[in-house]
Amino acid sequence: MFTETLKRDLFSSDHELFRDQVRRFIETEVLPFHDEWDEQGVVSREVWEKAGAAGMLCPTVPEKYGGPGADFLCSSVVIEEMARVGASGPGFSIHSEMAAPYLARFGSEAQKSYWLPKFVSGEAISGIALTEPGAGSDLRRMTTSAKKTPTAGYVLNGQKVFISNGQIGDVFFVAAKTKNEYSTDSMSLFLVEADTPGFRRGKNLKKMGAKAQDTSELFFDGVEVRHENLIGEEEGQGFFQLMHGLARERLVIAVASLAKSEGVFRDTLAYVADRELFHKKLTDFQNTQFKLAEVHTDLTVGRCLVDRLLGDYVNGELSAETAAAAKLWTTEMQGRVVDTCLQLFGGWGYMWEYPVARAYAEARVERIVGGSSEVMKSIICKSLFRDRNIKADFS
Repeated sequence: MFTETLKRDLFSSDHELFRDQVRRFIETEVLPFHDEWDEQGVVSREVWEKAGAAGMLCPTVPEKYGGPGADFLCSSVVIEEMARVGASGPGFSIHSEMAAPYLARFGSEAQKSYWLPKFVSGEAISGIALTEPGAGSDLRRMTTSAKKTPTAGYVLNGQKVFISNGQIGDVFFVAAKTKNEYSTDSMSLFLVEADTPGFRRGKNLKKMGAKAQDTSELFFDGVEVRHENLIGEEEGQGFFQLMHGLARERLVIAVASLAKSEGVFRDTLAYVADRELFHKKLTDFQNTQFKLAEVHTDLTVGRCLVDRLLGDYVNGELSAETAAAAKLWTTEMQGRVVDTCLQLFGGWGYMWEYPVARAYAEARVERIVGGSSEVMKSIICKSLFRDRNIKADFS
């Protein structure tokens, strides 16, 4: 594929050996079953356990807690290879790159010792419960509450929506208000096990795309959790904890969006090289050539950007604003790429049996999850004024 002609000095020979292992795993344990998972709306627990045994879950978890102790580049290998073939079902990245890092960074020793080995093996599947029906990107507006009890615990009440791994998850990082204020210190994170009395899963939501990725409503009706389930040493740290993880989360989305776009382009090149129209190959038309050149250029720029930021993140140098810019650009680029590629497939591109149709449906959400494109623009603009010591009203 064309991206293989780009020199990627970032990845060592060990990373590439791991990439070969991940590709073999996907070919044997994911792709043959993905259509079935799409029909069922959820993947099997077996694939999670096998992924754990293959070292694909939580690669950055330290060996002390049962993990490989690898760097984030190993994580990016898993993200890239799953995305490049359109394997949107298994919510590995939600579990490994968005949920587990909160525990590894902010959890107590007891929490990490108990849960991280289970996360690594796939014995326990995790999710993040943030979004609410009336509070999307504005987390301070959430209404889910956690009130202290006389027995040194909390009682949670509220509702979450659009929660990935919601049907299959065993434990969730739940954001709740520990004081009823619109402030950054009003929120805390809690570990809530799915078998806790008062916890209830809603229906598996029917989405436009990523049908095998279970996405649910979650309800908390008098759910009692121990103080030991609080993430962090004291209340009110949830907003800070979430902000700390957003750069990584948005980089994960950027990595996946680029790899998905590369996969669609690979399929499109094969199709147009074989397709005939008016007694000519589709590649003989200048419009086709120009469109392919445009997509190739977008992907080349995207690969240079993402690899640069992967290096920055590994070196501890990726800022929140730059991660937001990467998320904004790659997801908007993905929308352009899949739209152009579907057009080259013609009517067949609209058929669900063709991967480009699924990629088109699934690309749309990337401009919403992890902070919408509009939120990314706001973050970037705030940094421009802040860096110049200019006051502006962004409320």
